[in-house]
Amino acid sequence: MTTEKSAPAESAPTPRSGGAAAIQPRKRGWVVFLRDVVVIILIAVVVSFLVKTFLVRSFYIPSGSMEDTLLINDRILVDEITPRFGGYERGDIVVFQDPGGWLPPNPAPPRPPIVEAGEWVLSLVGLAAPDSDDHLVKRIIGLPGDHVVCCNAAGQITVNDVPVDESDYIEVPSTDAAASGDPFDVVVPDGSLWVLGDNRYRSKDSRYNTDQPGKGFVPLDNVVGRAFLVTWPLDRFGMLDFHHDVFGSVPSPEPQDASR
Repeated sequence: MTTEKSAPAESAPTPRSGGAAAIQPRKRGWVVFLRDVVVIILIAVVVSFLVKTFLVRSFYIPSGSMEDTLLINDRILVDEITPRFGGYERGDIVVFQDPGGWLPPNPAPPRPPIVEAGEWVLSLVGLAAPDSDDHLVKRIIGLPGDHVVCCNAAGQITVNDVPVDESDYIEVPSTDAAASGDPFDVVVPDGSLWVLGDNRYRSKDSRYNTDQPGKGFVPLDNVVGRAFLVTWPLDRFGMLDFHHDVFGSVPSPEPQDASR
């Protein structure tokens, strides 16, 4: 009796030398993944840098000159692009570079290089505001050509001979206190603004800088933009009120007399 021999079972393929080749696709996958992550991060940084440079910037509030509209250590966003196309209005809250002599010298203490580098990186994407101490934030009261006077018999500021009721947002010592403790009578020159703090008796604003080279006026070229949002702390998150209605009846300024 003959029996058929069963075919020998196929042996498993012998692994080739250099087994690392078998896991090469996985390594290549991680390389591609890491490359994509780096590209995404770089794109995000570039976009954030462009947004910060041309659209929106972040600042923190170092003083109480705008209380109770803005409090110390509030963090705000500033719109840089809208005012460039639409201009500014009376009542706008603006951030601007020191025109010269408004801020006292404030030499920064030396810090470790790693801290400086970290803040620089965060500033690129708008998460840090290292130059806040070199800027000021105030409310626009007078536009170019406006005749701004303080105060009338009711203690109100007048703009182009029209009194404005600022009681909804200014902080004064008492209900019968004038809108400014110091009188002034100015005509805002072309290309400049007259600005005051909402904490009217504790703000070193245009009124207190008339002895500086700019005579208390803020050049439009110094204005970074218009603050529009409080982002921190979270319990104060919200849009800022410009109170444009307060100035709604103020007429456009008359042409200035060149001989004045």
